[in-house]
Amino acid sequence: MYRILYWRRLRGAVLIAALTAVSADGAADAARERTQMLEEIRRSVRESADYTGREELRETTMAAMAAVPREAFVPAGQKPMANLNRPLPIGQGQTISQPLIVALMTDLLDPQPGDVVLEVGTGSGYQAAVLAQLVKQVYTVEIIPELAARARAAIASLGYDNITVRTGDGYAGWPQHAPFDGIIVTAAPEEIPPPLVEQLKTGGKLVIPLGPVHGFQQLVLVEKRDDGTLQRREVLPVAFVPLTRQRD
Repeated sequence: MYRILYWRRLRGAVLIAALTAVSADGAADAARERTQMLEEIRRSVRESADYTGREELRETTMAAMAAVPREAFVPAGQKPMANLNRPLPIGQGQTISQPLIVALMTDLLDPQPGDVVLEVGTGSGYQAAVLAQLVKQVYTVEIIPELAARARAAIASLGYDNITVRTGDGYAGWPQHAPFDGIIVTAAPEEIPPPLVEQLKTGGKLVIPLGPVHGFQQLVLVEKRDDGTLQRREVLPVAFVPLTRQRD
């Protein structure tokens, strides 16, 4: 009996050690892939400098991108491709944005440690997690309940305590927590939603894709002047899913 129990314990220990080694190898592979993804982002930023006006992104932005495991925010079937610099489907007809676009939108917002920011279109939760590395608080709104629940679970699994996810119509913003230092919109309306302008602080920035569904869209940086008017700059041609609204 002693020999049998000993063998079972030994076999169990060997199995645990093997699983730990596999897990460690997987983590190492993901880290290498993320490093390659960051290099691809840097290269793409240089190549698109004629559009964006910037040869490189802030190191704080790149550090935030390096800190967030994108594989935690994609469906199981997409995990082998999680660290490729490309958008991926996440279900419900939605996508997780290309890492280059996530990094660029974050950099355009120029988030500061004390900022409170709003994200419209939680999606997978990945953009919110990147922002959470850089600001005091992220409020994020997702209109599709299934995606909001999944994003909330992914965010909780990674231990973030400065992201609040709400299911609702992001076109209306989140007035209870306004005004915001910055707002990021991750789906494209044809025009800037007026509630978001109202909820943006004076001097604050709004990063938003604008344009029709299946038509020409531009990523736009908007800054709110002291007199309440807006300064707009088109940054880059993009292709986003449409901003969905609740209808009565």
